[in-house]
Amino acid sequence: MLAPRSIRLIAPSGYCHNQDAAQRAVSRLTAEGHQLENLSAITRRFQRFAGEDEQRLDDINQLAALETLPDIVLAVRGGYGASRLLDQIDYIGLQRHLLNQPIALCGHSDFTVIQLALLAQTGLITFSGPMLAGNFGAETLSEFTLSHFWQTLTSPTVNIGWRSLSPDAGRWQGTLWGGNLAMICSLIGTPWMPQIEGGILVIEDVNEHPFRIERMLIQLQQSGILARQQAIITGSFTSTSLSAYDNGFDFATVWQRIRDQYQIPVISDLAFGHDADTVTLPLGASATLQLENGEARLAFTGHPTLR
Repeated sequence: MLAPRSIRLIAPSGYCHNQDAAQRAVSRLTAEGHQLENLSAITRRFQRFAGEDEQRLDDINQLAALETLPDIVLAVRGGYGASRLLDQIDYIGLQRHLLNQPIALCGHSDFTVIQLALLAQTGLITFSGPMLAGNFGAETLSEFTLSHFWQTLTSPTVNIGWRSLSPDAGRWQGTLWGGNLAMICSLIGTPWMPQIEGGILVIEDVNEHPFRIERMLIQLQQSGILARQQAIITGSFTSTSLSAYDNGFDFATVWQRIRDQYQIPVISDLAFGHDADTVTLPLGASATLQLENGEARLAFTGHPTLR
């Protein structure tokens, strides 16, 4: 039985168009004994956003002033809108109030830019993982996603294993970071991009064709970022389809070209991203990645854990 947790909702991005899913998630979480705060974030709307910029910014900046911190800060959904807030976030206040506290800031997709900006500006480790509507509110809950979520948030050391089709083999150590690839690339050349040396970069995306993914990886290489990484882990790349015009050009082709051109290991097939089944990863934690005979293993530590 899970210990009841306090969960504060934030909606820094798009309007939650699937209100039924969000309410289903609220019902499930409250039925398990969790206490949810800031429920108004679910229904707020301005144009395509979850409220005016100031309202969505307040969701983030209010965390620097709360007398009692929640256990979990959970994004309602992704979409678009977080990038508009980056230059107004109270990084100093958030660092002072949240650093080294047992609090888990969770989300993915558009939320990636806030997560990486916090890592770059404050050193805060946040969690790339499930969100309220799309995951906790899914018609069929993924036990895989839930078990990995609670394990990561409550265990000081976590080990994840999976089968990978990658031809690489070896052992790599470094800072685990990344998230949604399009959002990572949107930060190139800005103060919000973490300067990670010797990192393990994990990437995922949705609605992006293989040629767009390759183009973004080329951009990371040409900006000097890939050359500073130990390895790349690829998660799920969903909701895209190939055509006859592609003539065999697929994601496996992209991964192999990145290996060949840039001499960096690409470890594929981690269940991470926009699929129903996704692991939860702490961005900024210390990690060790191993691959041998198609068996991949990722271990990480140093992330905040709930008491």
